[in-house]
Amino acid sequence: MTVTPTPPVAPAADPAELAQLVADAVTAHPAVARLDGGAFGAVATFLPGRRLVGVHVGRPGEPVELAVVLRLDRPIPGVVATLRTTVSALCGGAPVDITVSDVEVPGQESDDPADPEGTAPPAPPGTAGVRRPAGITPGTSVEIGP
Repeated sequence: MTVTPTPPVAPAADPAELAQLVADAVTAHPAVARLDGGAFGAVATFLPGRRLVGVHVGRPGEPVELAVVLRLDRPIPGVVATLRTTVSALCGGAPVDITVSDVEVPGQESDDPADPEGTAPPAPPGTAGVRRPAGITPGTSVEIGP
């Protein structure tokens, strides 16, 4: 007889409430600079009247998705493992997928020529880490390779 393990079931909590708990736990970690929407801002939970960017809590049995921007003052694999353990415990053992959308280097000056002092507001959700080479304007085709 073959025994098939039963997948963990998320606690019977309101998904909106659970998503907010996850967001609070993740942003409380000292290495997390902020939540991010990931590619195209797709990592989000729709709450009444607003969108919680960086956390997606789906149906029971689906993985919880996170997209974060980390500070580079700690090893990334260790931070990801800690976040995964914390969030999985909050979500009744559900699997957790984590995307590190970008990193912040403490004390690093901005590499944006339009903002050399790094005083511009943060990038919109889902665009963290997107850099355009100098002289390339949006909509321009660029061939890369031999």
